[in-house]
Amino acid sequence: MNATLVTGIGELITADGPAGDPEAELGVRRDAAIIFSNNTIDWIGDAAHTPPADHRIDCEGRTVIPGFVDSHTHLVYAGDRSAEFAARMTGVPYDGGGIATTVAATRVADDDTLRRLLAARVQEARSQGTTTLEIKSGYGLDVDTEARILRLAREVTDETTYLGAHVIPPEFRDSRAEYVALVTGDMLRACAPQARWIDVFCEPNSPHAFDGDEARTVLLAGIEEGLLPRVHGNQLGPGPGVQLAVELRAASVDHCTFLRPADVDALASTDDTIATLLPGVEFSTRSPYPDARALLDAGVQIALASDCNPGTCNSTSMPLMIALAVREMGLTPAEALLAATKGAAKALRRSDIGIIRVGGRADLTVLDAPSYLHLAYRPGVPIARALG
Repeated sequence: MNATLVTGIGELITADGPAGDPEAELGVRRDAAIIFSNNTIDWIGDAAHTPPADHRIDCEGRTVIPGFVDSHTHLVYAGDRSAEFAARMTGVPYDGGGIATTVAATRVADDDTLRRLLAARVQEARSQGTTTLEIKSGYGLDVDTEARILRLAREVTDETTYLGAHVIPPEFRDSRAEYVALVTGDMLRACAPQARWIDVFCEPNSPHAFDGDEARTVLLAGIEEGLLPRVHGNQLGPGPGVQLAVELRAASVDHCTFLRPADVDALASTDDTIATLLPGVEFSTRSPYPDARALLDAGVQIALASDCNPGTCNSTSMPLMIALAVREMGLTPAEALLAATKGAAKALRRSDIGIIRVGGRADLTVLDAPSYLHLAYRPGVPIARALG
């Protein structure tokens, strides 16, 4: 069987408790143990009554939680935009234009360079407790580079997203319709075999991104090709992104920084679309944080993700996102942890991750702490790591 026993767990967070009360939903167990084989959980129970296993991992009283699910990243890229970050700290606003800098660097980078950079970022994420990553394209904006990015991303995750509609590249700035036709035509056909999802930066408040009509055209083309929709929406100001995501039953609408009451009502009315919040972006751009408390109080399902990218949040740290969500967005530590695990899994329409239950994936994260509360209590301290 080649089974592994994980024991010595001081506090086990299963995220498999009854919904309605976040503290109860955490499904906290004390002095528990887990047995898994072939990366599937076979048994959960009292550490004093464990079945036999071939291998043993002793957590020595540490906390075990579901591995973090980072449902929004841009990890395949080359180049550096630290100067842009420094400029924003002096008041230069973000409008999406800096993406062109990363596109230029990524287009000229070879596969080995991009693969090496990607592997380092994946390892960095795992060292902070992330076990599932979604990875988008969007830094090629031409047929060959977009397909290449997705092919490399597919080497490390099944959750790959075609984002040819990230921004309008410089060479198409005077011919937007022509670029939309490329994104929904040759580029889509080249990228679809390597992608599960299609995404679009729907942001009329940026001259570089896509308006509501363009975004709908892109998403419908992707759906026709068999891809599932996601949306970047309402980041820089109010816009149609949330309403479009709900209309097309997108799995997630990400950012949700500037919402009108009708947007909140639309999100609360659906079980299909998760509001994915990206607090690292607000931290890195000095922008207002989303009102997560208002979303939860309205009955909206939320997720937390890093949006790790070179321009607006160059961090793979899901513990940082949890700490920011608690400190800046009004979430309790329990709500933030659920959003970074179970909620983010829902944003990927996955039920086998983000939760610890028999039959689920054995994606476990160990905290060098006696309680999950330390994720927000000790921001910036590397207490989380993926098991194995």
